[in-house]
Amino acid sequence: MARAAKAGERPQASSPQDFSAADFRRRVADRLADRGEAVGDHSFNPGWDAVFREMKRRPAAVLVPVVDRGAEATILLTRRTATLRSHAGQIAFPGGGIDATDEGPEAAALREAQEEIGLSPEFVEPLGLAADYLTGSGYRIAPVLAVVRPGFTLTLNPDEVADVFEVPLSFLMNPANHRRNSREWQGMTRFFFEMPYRDWHIWGITAGILRILYERLYLDPEAESSS
Repeated sequence: MARAAKAGERPQASSPQDFSAADFRRRVADRLADRGEAVGDHSFNPGWDAVFREMKRRPAAVLVPVVDRGAEATILLTRRTATLRSHAGQIAFPGGGIDATDEGPEAAALREAQEEIGLSPEFVEPLGLAADYLTGSGYRIAPVLAVVRPGFTLTLNPDEVADVFEVPLSFLMNPANHRRNSREWQGMTRFFFEMPYRDWHIWGITAGILRILYERLYLDPEAESSS
């Protein structure tokens, strides 16, 4: 039987920069009117473009749920169960494959979030799509950016989700918390990002999507070029 759970306790964080849901909504409208070309694991591994673009891919969508916690918005993440066939035990956004009956990525992400963690669509305000994210495991993921209104209650699907928690947006959008690491993959060195937060090891696809969102939404090009 699925256990009922309220959203995780509200993490504490502080920053002079605005990390509210309202500011996130504004940044998405200002900076993501054009989704741009697909990004992905190859974005952090120069020379992989040819390999990645030749792969056959399955369409998928994830919900990037920014919870409106006043001045300190959070992002809701899940920990997958250890029994899943792929990415078992990893930190992930709610989401999955786009079914033929889904009316696009947004509908798929909302359906999957409701099936996985019981997040009712009535609490979710979709804002738009970020650039597709290509993975080494053969998926083309459409990140659906959204603001989530507080007051929701979650019911986790025990076959897919072991836990759910919130991380401050200010933490995830701070490059000081983005750690670059590498592993050997198919005879090549694969670089990826990690964002350890408390007891949670955020890395791989999830960290990659978050890193791209930081670059598109919060990175100041002028400040970067002058540093």
